[in-house]
Amino acid sequence: MHESDSAAVQAARSSKPEDITMSGTGHAMTDVNDSYLREQLEKRHRELAGVCSKAPEPPFLELLQEVDSAIARIDEGTFGTCVVCEGTVETERLIADPLLRVCLDCLTSDEKRALERDLELASHVQRSLLPATHVRHGDWHVHYEYKPAGMVSGDYCDLILPSRPDGKLIFLLGDVSGKGVAASLLMTHLHAMFRSLSEVGLELDKLLEVANRVFGESTTASQYATLICGRAGDAGELEIGSAGHFPALHVAKEGVKEVGSTGLPLGMFSSSRYTVRRVRLEPGDSLLLFTDGISEALNREGREYGVAQLSHAARERHGWVPHELLAACRKDVDRFCSGISQADDQTLMVIHRSESVGASLAD
Repeated sequence: MHESDSAAVQAARSSKPEDITMSGTGHAMTDVNDSYLREQLEKRHRELAGVCSKAPEPPFLELLQEVDSAIARIDEGTFGTCVVCEGTVETERLIADPLLRVCLDCLTSDEKRALERDLELASHVQRSLLPATHVRHGDWHVHYEYKPAGMVSGDYCDLILPSRPDGKLIFLLGDVSGKGVAASLLMTHLHAMFRSLSEVGLELDKLLEVANRVFGESTTASQYATLICGRAGDAGELEIGSAGHFPALHVAKEGVKEVGSTGLPLGMFSSSRYTVRRVRLEPGDSLLLFTDGISEALNREGREYGVAQLSHAARERHGWVPHELLAACRKDVDRFCSGISQADDQTLMVIHRSESVGASLAD
């Protein structure tokens, strides 16, 4: 892409080399689940054919022809090949729209400006879904930082306050596979799904099992999400379920303890089961959650920051209020990276038990 292209359009190029395979015909083809895409395209074909039989208008007929052409390209092994340069159409763009036939490099100036507007709108919508950065419920104080690497993010972060005074605060933090627009779409899907399921009153293990099944049935086989889902109860009691995510760090007076995963990532197997771990936080204790953009942040020598380094940064700061603990950990990550630009989205969340008790509040 030329230097004159905007940052927004450059942000759309998030496919990695390892996402690309070669088809039997020798054409580059994105590693997208063809059976899933065929199923979706055939569904569109049936719906459009029904519309065209009643109203054979040119726009509908042209769209039906595009859908049939995409199905034919899957059969030929040329699906995902740019018709201009014969390169590869970006994976995330194909997942979002399987009718695309031109890669980012070959878009016209008008098309690039339209894409830029779409990305800006997507970024605005995604940020509007984020909860307040500081939430209090009873003696629980929660603070988080959400830092996308580009205009949109695949990190998932939410805090759901109970509808009743005696209810429990739900906290969620996770990471969707992939990057860019496709990952951000899955992030919004997770947000809507957990917001809906949280109202049903399921136990935490069942909540994760239902979420896993729904997520798996509505995504391709190559898409999944790791996350931690928890409920903050009375007297410092936390319920924690983890779908293949990094361990949560319990920052206690005696040191930092890891609370590991209790199941597979969401979307891998529809029959996955999850167990719940119960942890008690004493006044002054915190639970630290993070995404892989933190633990896998690199320094100038190419070394990863790591979970152990984050534990070390938090160990000496027991009792710190959540925004100060988070700021200290953030500073330690930045010091380690020494100004290296982040390559992945970074999210940190601190769930802190204070000694005072108050009503629910979101700032």
